[in-house]
Amino acid sequence: MWKGVFPAVTTKFTTDDTLDHKEMERCFALQMEAGSDGLIVCGSLGEGSMLSHEERLAVLKTAQSVAGSKPVLLTIAEAATRDAAELARKAAKAGAAGLMVVPSPIYHTNPEETVATLSAVAQAGDLPVMIYSNRVAYRVDVTVEIMEKLAADKHFVAVKESSDDIRRTTEILSHFGDRFDVFTGVDNLALEALAMGAVGWVAGLVVAFPRETVAIYRLAKAGRWDEARAIYRWFRPLLDLDVSTYLVQNIKLVEALELGSTEHVRMPRMPLSGENRKRVEQVVRDALAARPALPDLSKLAA
Repeated sequence: MWKGVFPAVTTKFTTDDTLDHKEMERCFALQMEAGSDGLIVCGSLGEGSMLSHEERLAVLKTAQSVAGSKPVLLTIAEAATRDAAELARKAAKAGAAGLMVVPSPIYHTNPEETVATLSAVAQAGDLPVMIYSNRVAYRVDVTVEIMEKLAADKHFVAVKESSDDIRRTTEILSHFGDRFDVFTGVDNLALEALAMGAVGWVAGLVVAFPRETVAIYRLAKAGRWDEARAIYRWFRPLLDLDVSTYLVQNIKLVEALELGSTEHVRMPRMPLSGENRKRVEQVVRDALAARPALPDLSKLAA
């Protein structure tokens, strides 16, 4: 159902901590112009857990206005299943193309609870669902065995595989075939996952470097691996910034340096400072100094 590059976009704030829709429109449009295939709003990178339901729906609306016919998914990551189901219903009413659902970001559900929670949210929203499996950040691993229990429910169409184990992509595809669209959700494992058969990339650094991200994806899918590897190797130090406790601050700083965007985050987060800031700034400077020329992608399938 879904494939390609789906940026997990950042949420933009003004200096007084309100939503900056104008800046989101500008930044989201850069993703579309570069050839991204959809958008995912209000995830971990989008500071979704710091937003009210009303704010999340407002970000969804802004993304929809930019994405046009391309799908926009709303992330559901609530502590209580009741609240997750309510947000899913609101997202459906707002016209979301689908949901990306985290089983539980605070209480670490067991397999039975994980299946029950994901199923309850899917039924409430009655929308296509991308399962967000991230045992590193959320301590809940949606294993092949758990996915087997969900496979009969047609709401579940995809999985964002973020277990940090590249073998998992092969395990899912070997077990289920094409039952689930497998997306890689770890930026610095993306090309490896695409090589193993993932059909999509829920990307983070794409928000600052959309053309390079789309190029890697399309070259990989066209079998032009040498070209894809060359860009990916250049990109790797930047991609590593996505795998960090400070991924939001890291990536917003990269956006500021590359796109002239803002670094405003919602507290308790604060913008990078000191050695952390210097390190990220150096990574960006080094990358820009060696930025590769990109091939013509106009004849490659999206």
